[in-house]
Amino acid sequence: MPRPDEGHPVSSRFPPASHQYAEIPNNTDILSSQPVLNLHPGPVLHYRSRFEHRSTALKALGPTPVKTRGPNSGAGVCRMRRIIAEDAEWSLAIVPLLTELCIQNIIKNFQNNPILKQLLPEHQRKVLNYLSPDLPLAVTANLIDDESYWHRCCMHRWPVCHVDSHGGSWKCMFFERHLENLLKHFIPGTTDAAVILDLLPLCRNYVHRIRVDQFLPPLRLPSRSRSGDQSDSSSEGEMDEPTIDHYQLNDLVAGLSQLEELDLVYGVKDCGMNFEWNLFLFTYRDCHSLAATIKECHTLKIFRLTRSKVDDDKARILIRSLLDHPALEELDLSHNLIGDRGVRAAAKLLSHSRLRVLNLANNQDGGKQLLEGISDNRTLLEFDLRLSGVAQESEYLIGQALCANREAARQRALNASHFMSPLTAKGPENPLR
Repeated sequence: MPRPDEGHPVSSRFPPASHQYAEIPNNTDILSSQPVLNLHPGPVLHYRSRFEHRSTALKALGPTPVKTRGPNSGAGVCRMRRIIAEDAEWSLAIVPLLTELCIQNIIKNFQNNPILKQLLPEHQRKVLNYLSPDLPLAVTANLIDDESYWHRCCMHRWPVCHVDSHGGSWKCMFFERHLENLLKHFIPGTTDAAVILDLLPLCRNYVHRIRVDQFLPPLRLPSRSRSGDQSDSSSEGEMDEPTIDHYQLNDLVAGLSQLEELDLVYGVKDCGMNFEWNLFLFTYRDCHSLAATIKECHTLKIFRLTRSKVDDDKARILIRSLLDHPALEELDLSHNLIGDRGVRAAAKLLSHSRLRVLNLANNQDGGKQLLEGISDNRTLLEFDLRLSGVAQESEYLIGQALCANREAARQRALNASHFMSPLTAKGPENPLR
């Protein structure tokens, strides 16, 4: 079958070169332009179908006038030329660098695949700046040492943060306050002890002080009536006595190799209408357990046990465990119920320790017993006996002993051998010239 264009010369099948761009007068619809229709049939149908296919885009864009060269250049004729992008989502935005894409992927999958130490320092900073503060401690505790990250974690969890009271380290502050929060809300017999002990491998090197102002007692269940009718003499709210005491610190303290300060209060805060004196009871089992704990903690420098109703017997148990302690420098047993026998034990401690600060404020009288121990002490510099009923004469003698100790400490600090170099110090091996 012969082709439609057979028998026509080549010049009749394709428009001449001068008609490659249709010249359209101004203010003329491009689809109904007569000059385009007067071209050769084959090319005209091809061009027109193309314009019809993109009529929407051409109507949205106005004609771009282009000056033509030739005899009719001044006849108000424009040439239509359009470029239509094939990708609708194409934009001028720069493609991210491969390193940025890798950093984003590391941040996104950090919990399952923590990668930090292998990165360059500048890339580590970018990763740490965008990590979530809610990541599990099992992932971040021993991997991240950057203080800015732990600063964000602290501010995210607690609105008020005093980092100076935690040695100036945000990481230490986070773990110390996190551990304190667990201890404050631990209920013996209800809370699993593994919640605290599982934290030890993560925080053992970052906890230097523990300050707990609340220890919750075990829950007490209502007693079951033996008979069907409860007697009138028994109280409706009668409860069974607890079989366990407060949380025992021995396993926890034994696992903290850097612990230097222990500040405890055995009581309950915000008890409201459920107030009972038993909520503020420091039992003998608590006392014996705590005494064994502080005796084995050879790094402990400061021990405070206040507002816990510590009497003479319990004070003697605690002080006995502190005799000849290698590191203890400060002892605070203020706001308790310590009398003469407890103060006598504290006086014995003064001659068998290196205490520098002793606080027995708001306890019972015991000034005469203290004089026996402070006369043999050369390290005590501060002694607080406010609200203790100490006689004026005893206060004066204690003050004189403290002044002597402070003067001796000042003389030791000013000793020439402490600040003069070996080359200038006078001695048998290096006589002055």
